[in-house]
Amino acid sequence: MSENAFIAYFRLAHGIFNLSVMVLFCYQGWLGWRVRRARTTGLPTPFAIVKRHRIFGPVLALWGYMGFAAGIILILIHKGKLLVYPLHLLTGLLIVLCITSVYLLSRRIKGPEPRYRKPHAVLGFFLLALYTAQLLFGFAILL
Repeated sequence: MSENAFIAYFRLAHGIFNLSVMVLFCYQGWLGWRVRRARTTGLPTPFAIVKRHRIFGPVLALWGYMGFAAGIILILIHKGKLLVYPLHLLTGLLIVLCITSVYLLSRRIKGPEPRYRKPHAVLGFFLLALYTAQLLFGFAILL
């Protein structure tokens, strides 16, 4: 396999992987929204959904970091310098920082107190918006 073919497959794999991570983050957000809606309306806590949300969150965070690292490796192998696509890089870096913030906030959520729940939800929505922008920037690079 030539180097150009390897790069082409690696670019495609990077895009498909990160698109999958984005879809899974949307699912994670939907789970969080269902838990939040139950809490704010006074319904019983859906413990099965809470458990799935708590278990799946750290896994998705790790996958988000892996997608960013794969993009960094890909661009360094292919172009030899990091700032070839600065907007895509900056958005990816913001995604990683947002994932870290959301994860750290989730570790502080204890009991029914809403102190860290609202920033966690707001940053989660911001993360989904960043992933959407990143998807568009990635498509612009491919085309």
